[in-house]
Amino acid sequence: MSRSAFAERFTRIMGEPPMRYLAQQRLQAAAERLRNSSESISRIAFKVGYESEAAFNRAFKREFGVPPSSWRKQSQ
Repeated sequence: MSRSAFAERFTRIMGEPPMRYLAQQRLQAAAERLRNSSESISRIAFKVGYESEAAFNRAFKREFGVPPSSWRKQSQ
């Protein structure tokens, strides 16, 4: 199956493109780790697939409206 055919089928079935779905899954996993562990934000970012803490912070803030450190404080 070609990449474009996969993306089209995935989007039709899941309601969003594969990369958006993957990004949301990563950020949900990060949010869970932020809530339930004392791991550093940089460690969590790396574990969920981000190569830089800055990129993770931007994506997290875009998804949740606040930076990871603020979200962690609010969720405890």
